[in-house]
Amino acid sequence: MAKMYGKGGKTAIESEEQQKLRWQVELEFVQCLANPNYLNFLAQRGYFKDQAFINYLKYLQYWKEPEYAKYLMYPMCLYFLDLLQYEHFRREIVNSQCCKFIDDQAILQWQHYTRKRIKMFNSVNNTQLNAATCGTEINEAQQPQMAAQQPGSNSAAGVNIQNGNTGVNTQQAQLVGSQQQSQQMNGTNSVNLGVGGPLMQKMQ
Repeated sequence: MAKMYGKGGKTAIESEEQQKLRWQVELEFVQCLANPNYLNFLAQRGYFKDQAFINYLKYLQYWKEPEYAKYLMYPMCLYFLDLLQYEHFRREIVNSQCCKFIDDQAILQWQHYTRKRIKMFNSVNNTQLNAATCGTEINEAQQPQMAAQQPGSNSAAGVNIQNGNTGVNTQQAQLVGSQQQSQQMNGTNSVNLGVGGPLMQKMQ
């Protein structure tokens, strides 16, 4: 964009001010294409039959790039810029009825555009809000279950521990009982031996 071609194929280097002015003019012109009545005006005066003007419309397609499109206040102009690349549309826009139909449709679009955008944003926000609410409810529902599972596991462990201690105490009681029985049996035998000893001596 730093150079422009003049007559005879010679190039002329643009100054910074000239580039700025050309950028402003092209910005203003490309946005005028959003008006169907202006397109009808150009068609009736034969601009769309001029190959140089058609080449200029092709050149203006750089406004579709994001780095330039962000400066457009009427982005619909890019839609009409695309249509102007087709000979059929350039031929039909000469018709006043066709122009009026397009103009009416564009006005309806502009009238309902804000309402459509607001409805779309509200639906997206509601969807996100519902998703966040469902996620919160699920987390809240899971927390009591997790809390109920943790004491249960501790109580189960406690029962196992108690059962283990009970088993140990039972084994200890059995051992003590067997020891006492063995001691009693040993005592009885010793008494019998003590009593039987003198008798045996007397008998001898």
